[in-house]
Amino acid sequence: MPPMDVPTPRSFETDEGIARTVTAVAREEGLDPSFLAINVDRHFHRPVERPFTADQRPHTTILFGGFTYRHERLIEGVFHSLGYRAKTLPTPNVDAFQTGKEYGNNGQCNPTYFTVGNLVQYLQYLRDHEGLSTKEIEDHYVFFTAGACGPCRFGMYEAEYRLALRNAGFERFRVILFQQKGGLTQSDVKAGLELSPDFFIGLVSAINVGDLLNELAAQIRPYEVEPGATERVLRQSLEYLYQVFRDRRLPRIEGKAADWLDRRGQRDKVDLLIKFLDLLTTEDLVEPLREVARRFDAIEVDRTIPKPIVKITGEFWAQTTDGDGNFNMFKFLQAEGAEIITEPIATWLSYMLWQEKIRPSDRRGLAEDEPDPKWWEVGAKLRLFGRYWKKRALIEVADRLYRREYDRVRQALGGTTHPIVDMWEMERLAHDFYHSRAEGGEGHLEVAKNIYYTVKGIAHMVLSLKPFGCMPSTQSDGAQSAVVNRFKDMIFLPIETSGEGEINAHSRVQMALGEAKAKAKQEFARVLADTGYALDEIRAYVARHPELRRPLYHVPEVEGIVGTAARFVHHVAERMRAEGIRAEKAA
Repeated sequence: MPPMDVPTPRSFETDEGIARTVTAVAREEGLDPSFLAINVDRHFHRPVERPFTADQRPHTTILFGGFTYRHERLIEGVFHSLGYRAKTLPTPNVDAFQTGKEYGNNGQCNPTYFTVGNLVQYLQYLRDHEGLSTKEIEDHYVFFTAGACGPCRFGMYEAEYRLALRNAGFERFRVILFQQKGGLTQSDVKAGLELSPDFFIGLVSAINVGDLLNELAAQIRPYEVEPGATERVLRQSLEYLYQVFRDRRLPRIEGKAADWLDRRGQRDKVDLLIKFLDLLTTEDLVEPLREVARRFDAIEVDRTIPKPIVKITGEFWAQTTDGDGNFNMFKFLQAEGAEIITEPIATWLSYMLWQEKIRPSDRRGLAEDEPDPKWWEVGAKLRLFGRYWKKRALIEVADRLYRREYDRVRQALGGTTHPIVDMWEMERLAHDFYHSRAEGGEGHLEVAKNIYYTVKGIAHMVLSLKPFGCMPSTQSDGAQSAVVNRFKDMIFLPIETSGEGEINAHSRVQMALGEAKAKAKQEFARVLADTGYALDEIRAYVARHPELRRPLYHVPEVEGIVGTAARFVHHVAERMRAEGIRAEKAA
């Protein structure tokens, strides 16, 4: 074949040059250049998103989802309190997964298909069953979701939503993306959805309450005497708290004081300060939570039956959702006789605050926007030093205030749930196995939580739920093999979720759970034997003391005892000895 006339590098500097080069190569190879569909006038540009403006609020419904139904119902109350029309999407099911695969790209992770397909499925329901036209749906609904960047398909969710919507016939449908670092992606959207202090305070409060309601119900449900009592109280309490969030109004400056501050450009700052002081000092949310605690405390429980405690960790969405997206794993574990510890979204928020704390520490002494000061430039060094401590102090204050509010909610709900884990301890536990500066997903936290909940004697088993092919979780699983080899008594099981593998996943969980059950029963038998009392004697004492049958009765932690039932009989035995009750002699 004669040598091909290769264009000079300069000919590649234009789209026309690229087209000529590719056409020439195609002809040399005997291909039809028209097959390549080269058109220099069709260069890709990001589609222009239609804005969501303030005048559209009265007739536009904001759709959202991605959490548990407890979180979402409370967040719906926050939207309604601010005057928005909002609706929670249904919990994604397998049909949503199939819809996501049908209209989306190949090779996406499990949460992508479930969440993208769930939105498309709901819009199809509005069109096919509610009788709305495509134009009405596109004009009167928007979808609000979170986005991020990093070594994860989560950064591609926005593109997947848009692709699937276009393929499903909703090309003009609007997706509002809130970036975890950077806010909304389009400034013109802010007029439609105003990210005000009221919105963020309400959102974070709803997330905290949803976290603790999930954990509290998971604590009580395995020991309830009347089956279904916990779920009934939970749903009643959820509707009560929805009304609390819907009717809640944060204080604001009005009248002459507002006008005076407006003229000086200080109204927003003072208004924000008043809202925070109100949040930290008033009990407009705490008192309703005490009422919810009283409702839960009316449920009768029997803590004398040993149950294995399973801590849930893993990828954010898979460990949070409670439907087909994680094989209904929470219900399955409880049906198999386990007590579960759910993972709060608060841990993720604390992790992001911790990342903001370590970033100034890692860059301490670096002048990123100016030359590094010389050794004799003391003033420049002092300015760098002050800049570091200012950043560090602001984030530290934010972290402490957040933890304080979480603890206030936790105590109002009875104080039996777990506090937010210490991020510095998480770093110390995991760093030797997984570098704490490696970001993506939950970073080192999956490894740290496995060690923490095992070594601290909080759980018999750790179950990590993650999507098939999730890169950050796959990296964590690689490190977990070293962790399991270090801690020989650890029961750790990673489960990768996909739309079709439920039976296999449940089978694997049953095998690991069988080991955890044996561990819990052996522990219970050992502790009971050490008390010197028979189980019937313990139960008879509990029957005479109604407070011991209340779910919010505080059972003290005991070093070396993990299970709730084992700790409970140890505590009851101590009370019996303190009252001088002797064990009956064996027959």
